Amino acid sequence: MGRLFGTDGVRGLANRDITAELALDLGSSAARVLTAHQAAGERRPRAVVGRDTRISGEFLSAAIAAGMAGAGVDVTDVGVLPTPGIAHLTASTDVDLGVVISASHNPMPDNGIKFFARGGYKLEDAVEDEIAAGLGAAWDRPVGADVGQIAPGSSFAGRTYIDHLVAAAGQPFRGLRIALDCANGAASDVAPLALREAGADVVVINASPDGRNINEKCGSTHPEQLQAVTVASEAAFGVAYDGDADRCIAVDHTGTLIDGDQIMGLLATAMKEEGTLPDDTLVVTVMSNLGLLLAMKDAGIATVQTAVGDRYVLEAMRAGGYGLGGEQSGHIITTRHSTTGDGILTSLLLASRVVATGRSLADLAAVVPRLPQVLVNVPDVDKARAGEDDGVADAVRQAEERLGETGRVLLRPSGTEPLVRVMVEAATQDQAEDVAGGLADVVKERLAL
Repeated sequence: MGRLFGTDGVRGLANRDITAELALDLGSSAARVLTAHQAAGERRPRAVVGRDTRISGEFLSAAIAAGMAGAGVDVTDVGVLPTPGIAHLTASTDVDLGVVISASHNPMPDNGIKFFARGGYKLEDAVEDEIAAGLGAAWDRPVGADVGQIAPGSSFAGRTYIDHLVAAAGQPFRGLRIALDCANGAASDVAPLALREAGADVVVINASPDGRNINEKCGSTHPEQLQAVTVASEAAFGVAYDGDADRCIAVDHTGTLIDGDQIMGLLATAMKEEGTLPDDTLVVTVMSNLGLLLAMKDAGIATVQTAVGDRYVLEAMRAGGYGLGGEQSGHIITTRHSTTGDGILTSLLLASRVVATGRSLADLAAVVPRLPQVLVNVPDVDKARAGEDDGVADAVRQAEERLGETGRVLLRPSGTEPLVRVMVEAATQDQAEDVAGGLADVVKERLAL
């Protein structure tokens, strides 16, 4: 049996895989594991819980709060708030753990549960495994006055997070028009408020969540609306968040997409110029485009590569003392301001760079020329065997020999979905598509269920 926790918490179909019973048990076990250090006589442990706008988040957040309260933890339920908002509250207030109910960019029927330890950091694998091991275990339950309480705290939470974001912006954005696609998710209220308080003229789409329309043909995975609105409104640039706003992608004034690699590249060069990029190093994942790695080398910036997942990026950043890292998908972490990926913060930092330089986002992003890249998702296969099958390994070796030094191949099982991802970069789009298609066929044949 595989791990309960994936690359970003526990995720699956709400009310089938992610049930109220599981949420209750996870809340109880996480509370016991993450507050075990407290000595007798200390104040009662505290937790903060928030969610995105999925309708299933209502019963799941109630269940996980109940589980934590049953374990003797006082819980503040802040309602809808972006994942990085919960991380910020966990880091900046006197709480022992934070919980987010969200499936990020996944479709509305899915949901998930992810935890932050004291300080606002995602959990290490060993801690997640300890929580999973505690599910269903017998334990000494508190009674009477020792059980926890549950209280609302939405207004305080949103205001605290917005103030943090505006402070990070560092300068007013007066005269800068920015288009926002809030994905009908957790950014729908706080993102427009934060950008407006920072002085921007904000054009907003997909900020009317109804519990069912999160990520529906909008947001960071469907940027077509944002591209059209950015051009039509004559905005300087646009940004699109995912459902829990821990990432964003951008578009320039012409509607051209600017992904996380390009965002990291332009922020890294800015920080190097300012002398605020520790060790002149950027932390990326193995999915980052080869063009970013080559551009950073030319700029005198070293790169450190990690496994896919912003938690692994952050682990490398903390271990090496680095200040900037992220993923091609738009999870960008700046340790000066955050303990996790933050899409709204990223959009503020982009705006700050545009204002400070007087240059367009298109011009700034040109520091990272992208090599043609093709990503093919192969569903309905046994992803657990992706790294073990000899036929797949032979096909990968042949593809790498064919590409030589002008490209690369990456094949990996998804951490959140039942599929294998085949990524190929090459000197030309045609070559990338040809190699990726051939590898996908081999994966489909060799790993068929």
